[in-house]
Amino acid sequence: MTLFRRPFVTFAITALLAAPLAASAQAQAAHVHGQIRLDVVVDGPTIVIAMESPLDNFVGFERAPRTDAEKKTVEDAIAQLRAGADLFKIDPAANCKLGPVTLRSATLGLGKGEEGAAEGHADLDGSFAFNCTNATAAKFIDVELFNAFKGPRQIEAQIAAPQGQFKRTLKRPATRLAWAK
Repeated sequence: MTLFRRPFVTFAITALLAAPLAASAQAQAAHVHGQIRLDVVVDGPTIVIAMESPLDNFVGFERAPRTDAEKKTVEDAIAQLRAGADLFKIDPAANCKLGPVTLRSATLGLGKGEEGAAEGHADLDGSFAFNCTNATAAKFIDVELFNAFKGPRQIEAQIAAPQGQFKRTLKRPATRLAWAK
């Protein structure tokens, strides 16, 4: 059973991580204000959360900051996102600690952001890796993005876990992203 599960989970990871690339090749319809997309992958000792979101969800605008107040808003949003363990509270049974956080936004000069983004449609994407002593025990993540930021109204999530593949939607004010009983 273990030999079967490992290739399955590896395949699921590949499929979930490739999905954003395929989606970006499509029309800009995926850029929806108020909506965040999460891909959650539980594999071995890690849980990785890939996030795609319009920049507006976090800072209230989709361009480079122009004023000192806007620069402060961006700095605060980036600091909150880098503190991923405060935003993604994984089931304590998994015993996870935040590992690498990668943020991408061409508009903000973070990493290699979205190429060819339509004018006025900037994104702030990220990945949050958690190192766990028992990742497969995780059955939920409390997602605190609604509490931390005013812009998001809905989260669309895909989850690949040892328990299976799941698709979930969270709408404000719900925070628990659960995939197993």
